[in-house]
Amino acid sequence: MARVTGDHYFTAEPTAPAQAREVQFTVAGRDYTLASASGVFSASRLDPGTAVLLRKAELPGTATAGALLDLGCGFGPITCVLATVAPTATTWAVDVNERARHLTAENSARLGLSERVRVMAPEEVPADLRFAQIWSNPPIRVGKEELHELLLRWLPRLAPDGVAWLVVARHLGGDSLQRWLGEQGWQVDRHASQKGFRVLRVTR
Repeated sequence: MARVTGDHYFTAEPTAPAQAREVQFTVAGRDYTLASASGVFSASRLDPGTAVLLRKAELPGTATAGALLDLGCGFGPITCVLATVAPTATTWAVDVNERARHLTAENSARLGLSERVRVMAPEEVPADLRFAQIWSNPPIRVGKEELHELLLRWLPRLAPDGVAWLVVARHLGGDSLQRWLGEQGWQVDRHASQKGFRVLRVTR
């Protein structure tokens, strides 16, 4: 993703002024109010795809341990949910966007989750770290080549018995991505479909 240029949500250092916002949503019976700002992904609301992912995928339980990855964390909704429902795990929030990382760290602190959340740029994540779970609403709009490069970089870091949960809009290539992942040797199940989104469960 390092080759992507221009001031988008996947820009490393947004240049547009940060206009502060708040986003409210409910997951698994808990209400969240998170800080957001312009220059990050879905700055004004919980993205519909992210909402479907958090509603339809199997959230980790209280006994879930190990490392969880929120790939492309944005302002941190997935990170905050994972760290809340899996208090014995460590959630790694990764994003190329510096503003997004700052907001995720801020939101984690507001919810008292900082001790079990690690917010980092992709290159800062330890190379030997393996993840029990990977969660992502991947940045489809970076282009197919960049998206494939992203997934080929991070999916191999699943633990042997790990699981990845991805959400992709059908009209943006959800079905073709499922086929491509299968061609790469992954076991891919369409776990759920809702509101035009595919929730994919990916394992080795």
